[in-house]
Amino acid sequence: MSPAIPGPAEPTALAGSDEPGRAAHPRMFVGVLAFCGVVVAVMQTLVVPLLPHVPALTGSTPAAASWLVTVTLLTGAVCTPVLGRVGDMYGKRRVLVAALGVLVVGSVLCAVSSQIGVLIAGRALQGAALAVVPLGISIMRDELPPARVLSSVALMSSTLGIGAAVGLPIAAFVIEHYNWHTMFWASAGLGVLDIVLVLIFVPESPLRTRGRFDALGALGLSGALVCLLLATTQGGEWGWGSARVIGLFVAAVVIGLVWGRYELGVSSPMVDLRVSARPAVLFANLAALFIGFAFYANSLSTAQMVQEPKDTGYGLGASIVVGGLCLLPGGLSMVALSPVSARLSARYGPKFTLALASGVLAVGYLVRFFTSHSLWLIIVGATVVASGTALAYSALPSLVMRAVPVSETGAANGLNTLMRSVGQAFCSAVVAAVLANVTLQVGGRTAPTLHAYLLVFLIAGAVALAALAVTLCIPGKTSAAAGSVGERGTKVLVREDA
Repeated sequence: MSPAIPGPAEPTALAGSDEPGRAAHPRMFVGVLAFCGVVVAVMQTLVVPLLPHVPALTGSTPAAASWLVTVTLLTGAVCTPVLGRVGDMYGKRRVLVAALGVLVVGSVLCAVSSQIGVLIAGRALQGAALAVVPLGISIMRDELPPARVLSSVALMSSTLGIGAAVGLPIAAFVIEHYNWHTMFWASAGLGVLDIVLVLIFVPESPLRTRGRFDALGALGLSGALVCLLLATTQGGEWGWGSARVIGLFVAAVVIGLVWGRYELGVSSPMVDLRVSARPAVLFANLAALFIGFAFYANSLSTAQMVQEPKDTGYGLGASIVVGGLCLLPGGLSMVALSPVSARLSARYGPKFTLALASGVLAVGYLVRFFTSHSLWLIIVGATVVASGTALAYSALPSLVMRAVPVSETGAANGLNTLMRSVGQAFCSAVVAAVLANVTLQVGGRTAPTLHAYLLVFLIAGAVALAALAVTLCIPGKTSAAAGSVGERGTKVLVREDA
């Protein structure tokens, strides 16, 4: 290990100098990391088409089946910032490979068992791999030539939306035509392929953050997140006024306050709250929260809406595969728009791109509000929403990286990704509450009314406008601190041979 590199010099070079970068095959390097991101993102929506059938397939209850989604959200939220920080300190590629290994183990567990407890455990392990996306962004910042960083990071960030969009139709097709365990065997195989490709084409970053891992900080953050997300995702099932839900919300606030006070007094904190409080970082994270909400409403409502029976007066009676395919054009638009977002950010700044994205999201829900009777117009509206999401997800990492030191890249991007997940959790709770309470009786069953879906679109559009308002509060010029040492002077970078 060589001596510590002076703070300002190294980060400045990495953030935008003419340093050539270390990736031997930049295109393969970016392609491999983006493929990893898509595979991990697919895990988030993989079981959604299966959920109605899980009780019969496993002998469990609908409440137990819902944990196949809830537990993935919980572990993803907890592991994303923690593993981002571990990657900053001990090696980003090393941690990325470990996260992919956990995904493989979780997929195999789900593939070999029909016991609901084993399936929930496997899904928990799959969720932990969500940290791959912010880790990939951090590796790109370290390894690529400056000219390629913006476009590559934009693509990597967009994989969260791309994977979610393509995962639904693929999973629906597998469930309709093959044994449902097949999709988990395929997930395991893709995870193994990811690991092999990463080991071949992705070099280990030589940059490390010096200091001790903040185990108590990680534990406190995890506790607060679990309480918050558990109350949010289970509130509809347990009752929003129940002692359990209220107790969890109170516990989240108390643990969060104690954790924040502790983090401010630690020399090497899990999350540097002083950096996170900078307006450029704070408002970017708030925007991520709102964007995550607005994006997820599209995924939750579109497939279900077109599958509603025709007797409802608005439903199209489509199959589960058709419902999933409605989101596929949006996924393709995300692939196409990520380089566009990078060019917009390079020319006008990521703040402009994020503001534009928020406006596009709002327009998309306006289209959804007035075009809910035609399959093709529903697809158009869903694609407009996905396009806004692509622009937003591509711009957010650029905002964060411009405002934090290089030593904080993994943790900062992990926190931003976490905020998107929290937004999705709140969206899931709101959409479930609206669709469950604004209903009608059709053919002996209860179904949401058209007004329920329209209300979801109005709420999501309003949240997109809130993202626009928050984005406009981001300082026009980001701080020069991107690439500086931490304010305490204790977070210095060291270079190690890969």
